[in-house]
Amino acid sequence: MNVPAIPRYLWLLPPLLFVLGAPLWLHWFEPAMFVAINTVCAPVAATVWTGLSLLGNAWALLGVTAPLLVLAPRLMWAWLCAAPFAVAFARIPKSLIESPRPAALVDNDRMRIVGETLHNVSWPSGHTTSAFAVAAGIYFALPVEGRRRHLWLFVLAAGTGLSRVAVGAHWPGDVAAGMSLGLLAGMLGTRLLARMDAKHLQPTAWSQRLVALVLLASAYFLATEPQDFDENLPLQYGLVVVVALSLARFVQRNVAPASR
Repeated sequence: MNVPAIPRYLWLLPPLLFVLGAPLWLHWFEPAMFVAINTVCAPVAATVWTGLSLLGNAWALLGVTAPLLVLAPRLMWAWLCAAPFAVAFARIPKSLIESPRPAALVDNDRMRIVGETLHNVSWPSGHTTSAFAVAAGIYFALPVEGRRRHLWLFVLAAGTGLSRVAVGAHWPGDVAAGMSLGLLAGMLGTRLLARMDAKHLQPTAWSQRLVALVLLASAYFLATEPQDFDENLPLQYGLVVVVALSLARFVQRNVAPASR
C-alpha cells in the first residue's frame, strides 16, 4: 500500500521524548507535580475529563473512527495497524512493573478522584498510549502536504493524557511515557500499513467485513457497559449512533456491487 515514508529524523522523536520525560516517570518531582496539576484541573467539569479520557478507550476509539471505514478505510487501517504495538507497549510494562498509582501514595483528601479509585499498575498510561498511537497512525498515513492541518489529532491525544492526571488515575510521568510509546506505536503501525495489499481497502474485502464485525461489537459494549466512567454513558450512546450509521452505509456499499 502506498504510504508516505516517515523521515528518518522523526524516528528519533519517540526515544528522545522518552529520555526527556525520565525525570517525570522516575518521579523526581512527585507527588507535588501530580497534586498541582490535579488541583489546577479540578474546577473543570468532570464530564470534560471523562470525555477526553474516553479517547483512550479501545471500544470508544472504534466508535469515534467508525466513519473512516466508509470515508477513508486507509486511515482506519492505519490506527488498527498501530493498535497491536500500543497494546504491547502498555501491557508488557504493566505486567512487569507493579507501580503504585497516585491514590495509593497521596492523601486522597488532597486530590480529585473521578470514578473508581485505582491503586496499582500505573506505568505507563494505557489510555495515553492508545490515544497517541491512533493520532500518530492516522497522521503519518496522511499525504505529507496535508498533515499540518491535522496536528489537532495530537492536541486531542494530549488532552487524553492530561485527563488521566485530572481524574486522579495517573502520575504525569505515566502520561509522558505513554505519549512517547504511543507515538512510536503509531509510527510502527504505518510501516505495517505499507506492507498491506490495497485490496483490503475494498468494501467487499473479507478484512473490511471483519472490521465491520468488530465495530458491531464496539456498539454492543458502548451501549451496554460504562467505559471507564458512568459520566461517559451519554457520549457512548452517541457513538453507538455513529457506528450504526457507518455500518449501514458500509452494508449499502457491499450490497450495491452484488445487485449490479
